[in-house]
Amino acid sequence: MNSSKNSSGGRHQGKKKPQTTTSKKFEPKKFDAKKKPSGNFRDKPAFRKESSFSKKERPISREEKPTPKPKQVKQDNEIEGIRLNKYISNSGICSRREADVYIKAGSATVNGKLVTEMGHKVTLGDEVRFDGSLINQEQKRYVLLNKPKNYITTMEDDRGRKTVMELIANATKERIYPVGRLDRNTTGLLLFTNDGELAKKLTHPKSNIQKIYHATLDKKLSNSDLIKISEGFMLDEKRVIVDDISYVVNQPKTEVGVKIHSGRNRIVRRIFEHFDYSVVKLDRVIFAGLTKKDLPRGHWRHLTEMELNTLRML
Repeated sequence: MNSSKNSSGGRHQGKKKPQTTTSKKFEPKKFDAKKKPSGNFRDKPAFRKESSFSKKERPISREEKPTPKPKQVKQDNEIEGIRLNKYISNSGICSRREADVYIKAGSATVNGKLVTEMGHKVTLGDEVRFDGSLINQEQKRYVLLNKPKNYITTMEDDRGRKTVMELIANATKERIYPVGRLDRNTTGLLLFTNDGELAKKLTHPKSNIQKIYHATLDKKLSNSDLIKISEGFMLDEKRVIVDDISYVVNQPKTEVGVKIHSGRNRIVRRIFEHFDYSVVKLDRVIFAGLTKKDLPRGHWRHLTEMELNTLRML
């Protein structure tokens, strides 16, 4: 039996108009970069698929959906509170670990009651005192200063000398503290903050925070002494390790760059004095990845969010 799709079992009787199908071609809309899109991006698409839902089963449109009431989220501090050691640390007094020691020693009171237990939580509105002084949580502030010469790194000086606090007096209403020290004749980067945790981290020897100094010597540094310094040596019965030391490019050999992570007092000056050199000028050009770029001598600025994130990851 020979059958095909064209055979219908008989011939057409009479003339019938051929059945014409008018199939409309779908032409996708072209994206015009110059044309501004509508504000809500809800324009109907150029081609919409036939919905499989009947009228009874059709989904509720966005316009018909009831608008959910916004959830009222209470701040964690108001509900659960925060640990007392963190509260003290946030005030800029000390780190959390140090706060634990002070709490155990009886230095903290909450609402007039002595608290010595670890993990005690305080909530917003509690009166917290440390050594009898009322403390409050403050917003964290981070200020970078390009310290000039003849300013000492201290909160105040009974001898009337100029302090670095005078230079950042208008930086913030919160009380901030210098992180580490630069001696009176040393210039360069000095960080201030009321973040006790971060300050402790940046000054702790185990953190290995690197600093880079530009030293100007009273005479040329010999190659042999440069090698001795780079290899490490004993100073006051302690070994000094320098991360890197080199001559400053395109400068006389009196100009030397020193990268070091040691936090010992006046360590860079003492290194060169050990080899019979005097440091005429000393400038800290990099501290924990922070630089003096676009920061003139004697000026300060707040750290950027990117800089803060970098410090927290150190």
